[in-house]
Amino acid sequence: MPSLPTTTAHLRVIRQSFSDQLLNGEVSAGGFEWQFTWAFGRGELSVEPSLGRALIQDALLRFLVKTDYDLEPGGDYIFTVRARF
Repeated sequence: MPSLPTTTAHLRVIRQSFSDQLLNGEVSAGGFEWQFTWAFGRGELSVEPSLGRALIQDALLRFLVKTDYDLEPGGDYIFTVRARF
C-alpha cells in the first residue's frame, strides 16, 4: 500500500491573549504562507489570505486544538499535513 502524501507545515505564534481568548500566528507549507487568528474560547479559526486556505485550515485547527496549552508566543512549531501542496 503506497504511503499518503505529506507536507510539513511551519507555525509561529505571534501573540496570545488569555483575556481575549485569542491566538495569532503565521503558518507556511508547500510555498504558501498564511496569517491566522484562533479564537479558542469560541473554537473559531480565521485564515488569510484565501489562496490555498482549504489546504491548511482543517489540519491547522486539529494541530491547534491538540497542542493549545503547549503553544507560546515566539514559539516555532512543526506539524504534518496529509496532503501534498
